[in-house]
Amino acid sequence: MKRVFFLALLCMLAATVRAGELPPFEGLIEPRETVNFGSQVPGILEKVMVERGEKVEVGQILARLKSGVEAAALRTAEAKVDFGQRKSQRNEELTKKKLISMHEKDEIETELQLARLMVAEAKAQLEMRVIRSTIKGVVVKRTGAPGGYVGEEPFLTVAQIDPLSVELVIPVQYIGSIKEGVTAKVLPDEPVGGEYSAKVVIVDKVIDAASGTFGVRLELSNPQFRLPAGMKCRVFF
Repeated sequence: MKRVFFLALLCMLAATVRAGELPPFEGLIEPRETVNFGSQVPGILEKVMVERGEKVEVGQILARLKSGVEAAALRTAEAKVDFGQRKSQRNEELTKKKLISMHEKDEIETELQLARLMVAEAKAQLEMRVIRSTIKGVVVKRTGAPGGYVGEEPFLTVAQIDPLSVELVIPVQYIGSIKEGVTAKVLPDEPVGGEYSAKVVIVDKVIDAASGTFGVRLELSNPQFRLPAGMKCRVFF
């Protein structure tokens, strides 16, 4: 009975709040995503192409590992393909004239296929020594430098700040008052200031019992990267 009464009380509170105006809420402007970049394979950094604070695009090369051995393996595999193709062409006429057996022809074609597979594998090995960004954002941390040894441990961090996420922690009395899709005004603290429009994209369905709160996330467009992440703000619904 107590549980039923508590749920009924929450519903009444929500209805009351919806009928009036919500107060402003304190929030935090955060990156949409933060990605730490290491290397799939261990090795020595040959070059790091970006600096802290630099904007990067999806697919942009962030760093390269030394890859002399892998590059040589690719050249060798490509040479084998070239040789196999020439050999196949030379033997085409011999096959038509039945001067070589079908078994020999099959061996030549198989050797060529294997050489092409070696090229594909060598390219994959070479590509694994190139670190590319998986998001559009800004470099927020760089610890690697040319000549340094790297592995799976991150040496670059990129943050996506378009769009930004505005995180709110709302008292449980306002449950049901904020719904996904509604817009709100976001006022960053000084010295940034200004007023921006954001849309609610997540309303937590689970209440934190210890604090009596639930989380809300808004999406804030930031195409010119003018707004920095990490700032406090006020949000008005």
